[in-house]
Amino acid sequence: MTHSKVIDGRHYGTGKRKNAIARVFLSPGAGTVTVNGRSFENYFPREILRIIAMQPFATLAKQGQYDVEVNVVGGGVSSQAEAVRHGIARALVGLDESHKPALKRAGYLTRDARKKERKKPGQPGARKKFQYSKR
Repeated sequence: MTHSKVIDGRHYGTGKRKNAIARVFLSPGAGTVTVNGRSFENYFPREILRIIAMQPFATLAKQGQYDVEVNVVGGGVSSQAEAVRHGIARALVGLDESHKPALKRAGYLTRDARKKERKKPGQPGARKKFQYSKR
């Protein structure tokens, strides 16, 4: 089952991580990346986040061959970068099914389901307990 569609001639993929959701549109082009209407470097100022987001292209050696337009909401910048990576990987599989084995082996098609655990009543956090006092 593929999670990619073609909308207005662009391949679409949804990426998720924690509470971040990225809608990714791929179209053949010069490698321009826009995130929420801003430039890629402006939206992800840290180099490591840009590397994480573009890992599917590096895996397939297809850097600069597609224009990427992303709408991303929720979460922090780190989880947004990973959501973008997930969405790009899904859109690339929709573009060409032969990309699937390499992207799956790299782990980019698997949704990382880890989320923040809820705080429990009578405790300061999810797992942490208040200090026990015997007397």
